[in-house]
Amino acid sequence: MDNLPWRERVIFAYIDEPPFAWTGEDGTPFGCDVAVALRVLRSLGVEQIETRRVTFAELIPGVIAQQWTINTPIFITPERGKLVRFSRPVWALSDGLMLRADAPSTLKGYASIAQDSRLRLGVVRDQVQHQTALRAGIPAERIDVFETQEAVVAALLEGRVDAYAATTIGHRAYLTYTQQDGLRVVDTLPAYGVAVPPRLGAYSFAKTSTDLADAFDGGLAEFLGSAAHRALMRAHGFTEY
Repeated sequence: MDNLPWRERVIFAYIDEPPFAWTGEDGTPFGCDVAVALRVLRSLGVEQIETRRVTFAELIPGVIAQQWTINTPIFITPERGKLVRFSRPVWALSDGLMLRADAPSTLKGYASIAQDSRLRLGVVRDQVQHQTALRAGIPAERIDVFETQEAVVAALLEGRVDAYAATTIGHRAYLTYTQQDGLRVVDTLPAYGVAVPPRLGAYSFAKTSTDLADAFDGGLAEFLGSAAHRALMRAHGFTEY
């Protein structure tokens, strides 16, 4: 076995966002993306695996600065691909809106928010839904940016925003895990005149972490699609396309 530094210690950064990752009462991280990462890293013989909870906006700058070694999966975009090395994709997800339970039935997607000047949208900083909302015609001044999922949900409950855009599966998992009353989730209609297909997500590394990224991709190739992997993802609410 080689003596590469990552064989001895890897730090995995994640954010609190069920079903992908969340922190248990004892401080231990759980979630499908955590489970996949730990399984692959252990299969590679990594001796010490640490986890670190961060905010979404910290993920890319932190891994570039080598404050940690690998990021929890995020959507793959050309812009992000210029900054980090992505693994092979691990899931494909569609957008949804979290709404208050009494929201009108006409509030079904980005376009319906763009057309009503009274409505405000909440997003988490640097997530792709912010740019989707802008392209759909929602003015920047009606989009409120928050650092965490918890902060934007609080704003929604307090009436400071009228909808929260993220992934449908993430929204539904949040409501399941928190048992939060007074909220509901809808799938978004086409964002700007055309249907938006599910977007791919992947783990990410610093561009310089080529040895680890290559090894991790090899481990993913062996695990993704296996019976154990399919069972894991089904248990967290995922379906197969």
